[in-house]
Amino acid sequence: MDAPSAGYTFEYLIETLNDSSRKKFFNVPKLGGAKYESDVLPYSVRVLLEAAVRNCDGFLLKREDVLNILDWRAKQSNVEVPFFPARVLLQDFTGIPAMVDLAAMREAVKTLGGDPKKVHPACPTDLTVDHSLQIDFSKCAIQNAPNPGGGDLPKAAKLSPLKAPPRRLPCRGPAACRGPCDPGEPSLGRGAGSPSTQIENTPLLCPFHLQPVPEPETVLKNQEVEFGRNRERLQFFKWCSRVFRNVALIPPGTGMAHQVSLESLSRVVFEEGALLFPDSVVGTDSHITMVNGLGILGWGVGGIETEAVMLGLPVSLTLPEVVGCELTGSSNPFVTSIDVVLGITKHLRQAGVAGKFVEFFGSGVSQLSIVDRTTIANMCPEYGATLSFFPVDNVTLKHLEHTGFDKAKLKSMETYLKAVKLFRSDQGDAGEPEYSQVIRINLSSIVATVSGPKRPQDRVAVTEMKSDFRACLSEKVGCRGFQIAAEKQSDAVSLHYEGSDYRLSHGAVVVAAVTSCTNNCNPSVMLAAGLLAKKAVEAGLRVQPYIRTSLAPGSGMVTHYLSSSGVLPYLRTLGFEVVGYGCSTCVGNTGPLSDAVLSAVKQGDLVTCGVLSGNKNFEGRLCDCVRATYLASPPLVVAYAIAGTVNIDFQTEPLGTDPAGKDIYLQDIWPSREEVQQVEEEQVLCSVFKALKEKMENGTLRWFSLDVDAPDSVLFPWDSKSTYIRCPSFFDKLTKEPAAPQPIEHAHVLLHLGDAVTTDHISPAGSISRSSAAAKYLTNRGLTPREFNSYGARRGNDAVMTRGTFANIKLLNKFIGKPAPKTIHFPSGQTLDVFEAAELYQKEGIPLIILAGKKYGSGSSRDWAAKGPYLLGVRAVLAESYEKIHKDHLIGIGIAPLQFLPGENAETLGLTGRETFSLAFPEELSPGVTLTMKTSTGKAFRVIASFENDVEITLYKHGGLLNFVARKFS
Repeated sequence: MDAPSAGYTFEYLIETLNDSSRKKFFNVPKLGGAKYESDVLPYSVRVLLEAAVRNCDGFLLKREDVLNILDWRAKQSNVEVPFFPARVLLQDFTGIPAMVDLAAMREAVKTLGGDPKKVHPACPTDLTVDHSLQIDFSKCAIQNAPNPGGGDLPKAAKLSPLKAPPRRLPCRGPAACRGPCDPGEPSLGRGAGSPSTQIENTPLLCPFHLQPVPEPETVLKNQEVEFGRNRERLQFFKWCSRVFRNVALIPPGTGMAHQVSLESLSRVVFEEGALLFPDSVVGTDSHITMVNGLGILGWGVGGIETEAVMLGLPVSLTLPEVVGCELTGSSNPFVTSIDVVLGITKHLRQAGVAGKFVEFFGSGVSQLSIVDRTTIANMCPEYGATLSFFPVDNVTLKHLEHTGFDKAKLKSMETYLKAVKLFRSDQGDAGEPEYSQVIRINLSSIVATVSGPKRPQDRVAVTEMKSDFRACLSEKVGCRGFQIAAEKQSDAVSLHYEGSDYRLSHGAVVVAAVTSCTNNCNPSVMLAAGLLAKKAVEAGLRVQPYIRTSLAPGSGMVTHYLSSSGVLPYLRTLGFEVVGYGCSTCVGNTGPLSDAVLSAVKQGDLVTCGVLSGNKNFEGRLCDCVRATYLASPPLVVAYAIAGTVNIDFQTEPLGTDPAGKDIYLQDIWPSREEVQQVEEEQVLCSVFKALKEKMENGTLRWFSLDVDAPDSVLFPWDSKSTYIRCPSFFDKLTKEPAAPQPIEHAHVLLHLGDAVTTDHISPAGSISRSSAAAKYLTNRGLTPREFNSYGARRGNDAVMTRGTFANIKLLNKFIGKPAPKTIHFPSGQTLDVFEAAELYQKEGIPLIILAGKKYGSGSSRDWAAKGPYLLGVRAVLAESYEKIHKDHLIGIGIAPLQFLPGENAETLGLTGRETFSLAFPEELSPGVTLTMKTSTGKAFRVIASFENDVEITLYKHGGLLNFVARKFS
């Protein structure tokens, strides 16, 4: 069983880094000498290769695997290779069963006579508690509302919630501060002396003097109920963080591990003792791909693959095709980050990159900020790629410096990445890798657009806005037209408003709303709006007072960075005052327009307009008097508000005039991408990530006050009364040494299924039905239906999850003949819930199998889709074909994946599923071996044992991954 130490095969490649750190690394470019030139391999494949060289142990990862990756050009899409990620990222739903399994493994190791203290994750594991939030309260006036989870609210929810005292952080000094700490400086910095007299005395806080933004009452109340509802889970997580090495827990109240926490969790280059190697990650969240924007290889996987990595095993992947995406040219000045991201996404979707790696190169890459890159990488599900990789370059290093990385570490990181040829040069003097195919995107071809005037899918280039609007005036009434007679298209109506006279005409903007929901949460576009407002105010431009303007950030963090960057007062001067956090204008919550505006619009039968940065603009959504609505980026919303009309050509017509009468054009005040990126990197990100890091490290008072029984105990103190956390029975029959594969004798068919049975059909998800076996279990434990919570929340209780397996009401079992979570217990002839039938079979000592058609286990990857059937007593699945990930999960839990011969299935073989089945395994299994299945009717047929390599066979012989690792610790 013992394998050589990882990296032993290629130990000769270890060198000392040529800097003062004296760190060691595997100099992979020297592999094969002159035969191999690393510049040919895509950067993402180089990361795979380095991990293979470093972890080559001759068993889990063989020399042949390394050579296959080296020969990527010939072997892509044809071979499976193992990959050892550097770390794992878990979220709460998938994290809790993984940690419960580790805790249970300690019990098993102790039972076998081993030392349970040795059981720890083999690699660093970050676990984020905040991932799912059940919304119990959506309004503040609910002080005495009943608790949707059952009973009265926890006492703390009715009283004043715990709050940390505000702290003032040290100022960066007078040269950097424009806040109250520096009263001698003008409050608006470079804005001092501008034509604005309204804001010259407005205090602008230094980012390091910002006080904590009070949490809304609904947030605090929801958090209180979440703490009460999930107290057992949180106590268990806290125990895990104290007892297991390599486990870092991100406390509740911090937020999800998405874009804002990338730099707080990522290493970019790992240091393990004296050894340096590239950072890489797999995790149980679809947003994992965002890290590729930082030059970190990562993607989302299922729960069992994640557990495998935590326990020291690799994930298996087909050596991928790598599509090179060359970015050239320069963006149009009016193009925002969102325009660029959506433009690139559209190109990749049309190119067909499903299941492939995408890697970016070319002169245009350096124009993309890290926020742009991570957003593009996060859009992988939109265009189907496994990941989109941006190699580390100078932009990456500069970003990391601004978000708190140590400068000495950054220097060492740069030296290492250049030594192993994982650093992308801006000059491209090293040449570009060879790719499976190349897609070329000229950034200058991406144009700024708006959507409208009645539907979000109707895109209009900003340069064509005036002509398009005038065409819409003439078109017949429909999805675009307004059918305004030609002689009336120049009509204008007088408007007297607040003591001044104005003229309204077709195209006049009467509503302008900046929101930061969906894609517009990208800081760059919100900052662009603020910087444009700043330049407009300094040039003396204003928004007409009759236009209903508003600013509705998606979160307090947006207000934080708009304030810390100094642009919020300028937005306020133009009328874009923060009105709150939540859906507003884009869901029709515009608020009434003034009577004077309504009267003028009605008098002239005008086609007036709303411009907003939301994501919906269907006709009549704002209000009856606004007939045309355009979706635009936040800076364009501000621009159209200043112009007062959409009937304008920004290239040839001015927005207005300055106090001296000089025409001011949009290009005069539009902030450059470089300017936006500089503010974002140097001012916003630094303060945001500093605050986030403190929150991650310090947690909340509520988290620190959470008690844990026996907090430092080697074994978890399981509570027999708990309905959330329970020691699973995976190890109940564990022996010191694995036995030979046992035959399956006289097995009954638990379920006879058709094609495309998904993990949704198999694994419980969502709410717990009141008529389900899981509900009966919880009721017997004294819980009411309002306390059932969800299957996701109870993934740490195998009794609930097993009862929920195959509990989907859409399950079509051929024994029943209609959708229902039922089956037949053949010895008695009873029709029962699937769990109840399986329980009877287990009491009778009868093994079970499942018959299925094509693509068994398709859909999202779920660990309980394999764990649940195993605990029901299923020994094997016999299907026409499998979703590969689910087949790997079956092997990982100890269920044999059997496959009909090509062209055969239950129907062609005349199987009804009412027979019993017997199968014997040879002492020495081999990949793809065929075996004889015998039935109680005398029929015999051949099936394929669908094991693909020796590692899978070894895991199956041990009864699955958990048993295999437990024996290694014993």
